[in-house]
Amino acid sequence: MDAHLGLTLRLHADGAIALGPGKADLLAAIAASGSIAAAARALGLSYRRAWAMVETMNHAFAAPLVAASKGGGGGGGTVLTDAGAAVLARYRAMVAAAAAAARPDADALLAQLRPMNGETR
Repeated sequence: MDAHLGLTLRLHADGAIALGPGKADLLAAIAASGSIAAAARALGLSYRRAWAMVETMNHAFAAPLVAASKGGGGGGGTVLTDAGAAVLARYRAMVAAAAAAARPDADALLAQLRPMNGETR
């Protein structure tokens, strides 16, 4: 039986999700690739959806998290700003802290689950 703790943390602002697991993954992919298009492909998102997510994040935070430059002879690119890198690091730390805090209770609850498919505990 695959039983495990799965936490999802989302930061809401003005009726939108300012930051959550999908947006954090997008920020990490942009940081790794230097491109919204490449990040979108890596995550299985459309370019349009990725841009909408970036716009939501940039609008929600006081400083933009992602900065893009137009294409041209050298090509365009996308980078996380210092604020973007800090927000991503803080979000990842928050998720880790929440999982660690929930672990004892989660383990106790998981131990109480009924065995499935003839498995024994």
